[in-house]
Amino acid sequence: MRTRLRSARLSSVISISMVLLLVGIASMLLLNATRVSDYFKENMQISVLMETEASDEQAAALASELDSLRFVKGTEVITKARGAAEMESLLGEDFLSVFETSPIPASIALTLKADYVSVDSLAVVKAALEKYPLVDEVDYQRSLVSALNANIQKIGLFLGVFVLLLLFISFVLIGNTVRLSVFSRRFTIHTMKQVGATRAFIRAPFLWRAALQGLLAALLACAMLVCLLYLLRGEVSQLFEIFTADLLLKVIALVVASGVVLCVVSTYFVVNKLVRMNKDKLYS
Repeated sequence: MRTRLRSARLSSVISISMVLLLVGIASMLLLNATRVSDYFKENMQISVLMETEASDEQAAALASELDSLRFVKGTEVITKARGAAEMESLLGEDFLSVFETSPIPASIALTLKADYVSVDSLAVVKAALEKYPLVDEVDYQRSLVSALNANIQKIGLFLGVFVLLLLFISFVLIGNTVRLSVFSRRFTIHTMKQVGATRAFIRAPFLWRAALQGLLAALLACAMLVCLLYLLRGEVSQLFEIFTADLLLKVIALVVASGVVLCVVSTYFVVNKLVRMNKDKLYS
């Protein structure tokens, strides 16, 4: 009997920890929604093409000047030699042989701060960049910007609904798991009630056990979440530009609190229901 009870408690802890793992993953996505959006926006590049006669040194000087602008996140100089090499890889080695001098100008790959990556803001940014004397053209994919902003809004809405649904499902699953665990001891509860024990006295050991069970399940879920992030670090290292240590601590705190609170609340209601149950219903 004791072995069966221990096995039931272990399976209960594992079941709850798996649900809490999903809560942790969903919480990381929800808390990082803005950062993920900013990450994609700030990795979209704008090409600032220089005049053909502009040298690589002049392009580098302009890049340093652009770095000081409030809307610029970063710049990278594409030298004439590098631009020519990229064109050769696309169009073939004979592409430049018909020209006496390389027609490929130096350019600057520019990234903006996330707040300025919108159709209206980019139009203003383009006009400001084109005022520089050595700038020949400013190019960016307008359709990509529109699609990016529209899709980010849709993803944010979908993610919000998904997280709410997942939290609801988690509450139901954890509640059912706790109910099964407590219901198996309904006869013990009935015996305690028969000898005059109050509801608070009956509830106390179950609530303490539920809190411990929720804590153990939450710690197990946090350990699995950390291991999962460690494995992903080698495969998708860019994620760790977004997922910071302070955010991970917040998620761990949320998972622990969720595990303890959900287990205690579910146990509270289940024990109260069993205390009110008459003897005949105990066998149903």
